[in-house]
Amino acid sequence: MKKERTYMEQVHRWGTVWNLSMMALLLAFPIALALIFRAFPDINGLWRGLLATAPMYWAVGVIETFTYIPMLGAGGSYLSFVTGNISNLKLPCALNALEQAKVKANSEEGEVVSTIAIAVSSIVTTLIILLGVILIAPLTPILESPVLTPAFDQMIPALFGGLGVVFVSRNWKIAVAPVALMLILFIAVPALNAGTVGIMVPVSVVFTLIVSRIMYKKNLL
Repeated sequence: MKKERTYMEQVHRWGTVWNLSMMALLLAFPIALALIFRAFPDINGLWRGLLATAPMYWAVGVIETFTYIPMLGAGGSYLSFVTGNISNLKLPCALNALEQAKVKANSEEGEVVSTIAIAVSSIVTTLIILLGVILIAPLTPILESPVLTPAFDQMIPALFGGLGVVFVSRNWKIAVAPVALMLILFIAVPALNAGTVGIMVPVSVVFTLIVSRIMYKKNLL
């Protein structure tokens, strides 16, 4: 008699299948273009480029894996790493859903809630992108209006600000250290910008864990 797989076994099985499938599809496109147009990259140049950039992405990938999985759960993590936009879309949606449901990501209920929230976020994002592609031409003059430009520039800060208030209000003592660190870094190092979020979020998480541990040992929490 065939053994029935548990929910988590199926999550890991299908998560692995879809992540590997997406990786194959992403690699298939440049390979197909190279074969069709006979435009193969220079091997020496390719290796030099990989040596200069790949280690950073490997490091970020490893750090993000350890950072996001405890917050998103297994199913949510597999889905997030396939669909992308984790820090600015999937993570806020999942955390808000977990907050509303009053469950933890590492619980069975949290696994389901997080996965559903991220799945809905992915579907809504796809529909919005489709709608945007259809309406981009007629809406371009409106979207590029000088009156609306400042509002669009503040959309992501407003999103994270709203979520931040909820979590900071739970225990403001823990929030002081990472907020101060990020403010100092971004003010003192102008080169840091939105493109470095993938690196700075894990750095902030590790820093927060260390400071929180110290504060806990000193009975400050």
